[in-house]
Amino acid sequence: MGYSFKQNKILELRKERKLSQRELAKEIGTSQANLSRWEQGLNEPSIIECWKIADYFGVSIDIVCGRKEY
Repeated sequence: MGYSFKQNKILELRKERKLSQRELAKEIGTSQANLSRWEQGLNEPSIIECWKIADYFGVSIDIVCGRKEY
């Protein structure tokens, strides 16, 4: 099994909830600039940040991190 971070999943989850980057960033304890870079694929969140995103949206961390099955 491999992992390939998917920045578009954060964007997709955020848009489904109709949240701005600023609102989501505040909820998960990061900056809007960090969130923007994650969504653009310029940076990847740490595992702790992935957990925070997963917990906030009530999804598995595998969804946030883009876990791939064989």
